[in-house]
Amino acid sequence: MDIVPLSVDRIPGLEKLLAMGDPYIRLRGSSDYWLYSQLFSSTCPLAVVGDQVIGAVIAFRSQDEPDEVYVQDVMTDPGHRRRGVTRALLDTAKRQAEEWGCRRIFLTSEPDNHAAHAAWIALGFRNVLGDRMEHGVRVISDYKGPGKHRAVYEQVLRN
Repeated sequence: MDIVPLSVDRIPGLEKLLAMGDPYIRLRGSSDYWLYSQLFSSTCPLAVVGDQVIGAVIAFRSQDEPDEVYVQDVMTDPGHRRRGVTRALLDTAKRQAEEWGCRRIFLTSEPDNHAAHAAWIALGFRNVLGDRMEHGVRVISDYKGPGKHRAVYEQVLRN
């Protein structure tokens, strides 16, 4: 397995991988992934075996809060899970965030995504305090807009 930055030639493989993430990952348009490959490739690592994309992290450094990196999507091919793919990808994004001097890396998850919750905790993320509990996780109401309640997870990189 190699970890490489997102590039235009890898977009079809990325789209094929992310389509497996339904219902928790919403596939975006090819032009969005083109944009990510051109502007955010250092925080959008892919795990590849040969020509196959087996894992991906799509993350962005905030322009408004440049000491934060937000992880939008994380996906590992079901046939390659429990082999350290997700850890390797998140470590790559985290190393970039640390090089930039970022304070934290964070992500959100649907409150009912139990597998994701377990993964984030196992990978060293902390479920931040919310305003309610849902499905056993702390949730912030309306975090991504009205009715879009999310569990928020973070790793503090520096204080």
